Amino acid sequence: MSEGTEASVEDGRMDAATEAFVAHRNLLFTVAYEMLGSAADAEDVLQETWLRWAGVDLATVRDQRAYLVRITTRQALSRLRTVGRRKESYVGPWLPEPLLTTPDVAEDVELADSVSMAMLLVLETLKPTERAVFVLREVFDLGYDEIAEAVGKNAAAVRQIAHRARAHVAERRPRGDVSAAETRGALAAFQAAIETGDLRGLLDVLAPDVVLLGDGGGVVQAVPQPVVGAAKVARLLSVGLPKLGELATVEVAQVNGWPALIVRIGGEIDDVVAVRIDDGLVTGLYIVRNPEKLERLGRETPVSR
Repeated sequence: MSEGTEASVEDGRMDAATEAFVAHRNLLFTVAYEMLGSAADAEDVLQETWLRWAGVDLATVRDQRAYLVRITTRQALSRLRTVGRRKESYVGPWLPEPLLTTPDVAEDVELADSVSMAMLLVLETLKPTERAVFVLREVFDLGYDEIAEAVGKNAAAVRQIAHRARAHVAERRPRGDVSAAETRGALAAFQAAIETGDLRGLLDVLAPDVVLLGDGGGVVQAVPQPVVGAAKVARLLSVGLPKLGELATVEVAQVNGWPALIVRIGGEIDDVVAVRIDDGLVTGLYIVRNPEKLERLGRETPVSR
């Protein structure tokens, strides 16, 4: 919630503009987060959205939800271009900022898929406008006319962009539907490997072409390049896991809509491990260690559509 809306709520004088913003805030955050992959940037976008929304004559607004989504999308697009330049100088692989999500997110399979680490990385391969169009159409089911207003294109152009983005994502997204039970099974094997140092069980669930990505942001140690292949990933883990010893605790939590592992050392969060599953095998391991990206894991972040 922005500073302006917090003040309005706390003093009991929630006006119509504030009420509408609060009612749609989780949706707006989710739109911005899916476009940016960063909760911090999404919060900044919401602040900018509120400042613009507070100056709107509500009597001229036919659909408050659509209007707010339009403002949010435009602000996110502007920030996305700036963030893109920032990512070019990022040290090592860049991963989305993980979110501790509420249990109800997993019940909405489409929403959980859309905020998953795997999908957010796929969305990173889209151009800014393509990403906005895909998110608004495929995740939030907005009409082409509404999207056209949000991205500053005509409806015909938006249809073409949506078709192109959909095909692009289809080529890169996880190959099949994965149940939460399958994910939990893979995570249980991974958790056992971390806690016992025995990688035999993990090797059974690693795909031959598994990819491990680590994000330390140049602040803490992480693999500087993607590690590809079951043997290389297992070798890397076999070197790193014994060093954790009795210092580490590992817990299963819902991160970005799916089960993931949170590793604590000395009671402090050291990293988050999200997985991608295809055909029952682990095809992706995403390890976020950058401390700046772990700050929100002390509380749940509501997302909705």
